[in-house]
Amino acid sequence: MLQEIIDIKKDLRASMNGILSARMREAGMPYKLVFGVELPRLQSIAAQFTPSRRLAQELWNENIRETRLLACLLMPPQEFAADLADIWGDEIPTAEVAQIMATHLLPKAPGACGLAFEWIASDNEMKQLCGFLCVARLLQQDAPIEERSLEELENQAHALSYSASPSLKKAIAAALNWKKEHEERMKKQEEKGCKQK
Repeated sequence: MLQEIIDIKKDLRASMNGILSARMREAGMPYKLVFGVELPRLQSIAAQFTPSRRLAQELWNENIRETRLLACLLMPPQEFAADLADIWGDEIPTAEVAQIMATHLLPKAPGACGLAFEWIASDNEMKQLCGFLCVARLLQQDAPIEERSLEELENQAHALSYSASPSLKKAIAAALNWKKEHEERMKKQEEKGCKQK
């Protein structure tokens, strides 16, 4: 075991929130262990370590709520290739992990846009959730997304809207809202460009 893993687990134990941990276990969290450590503290722990694929993979393999979240924070995005991303995507246990992955890791990874749209079209709900949230993040950042892909976003959103879980419905709504804002910003830029000519 890496020394960093030992140090991280010590930090997690020291930061444990017993009440939150008990509530999460009672709610049926699918982990072998839950420390109940909140995200700001996890971000503080992650800041103490140099991001590394090896460390992130070791954390992911621990299958503890907090180590899965830390893995998303400590994986260097440029090393989060599509093959590894697909493995992790298939193993996303909760909406919380999907949200952190979609916010902190996937949008910065190589081929993020294509991967996000593949995940949206998958039959894995956690991948769909992560994909929609990643697209929302990319649109928020005005990343270049083809018109055809934006149409596909609408089609997938419509196809899933009736059967989606509440968390997936929120992710779909976020992506569609950012799509609308992105299109409005692009239209204003075009109009501004036309007026300057």
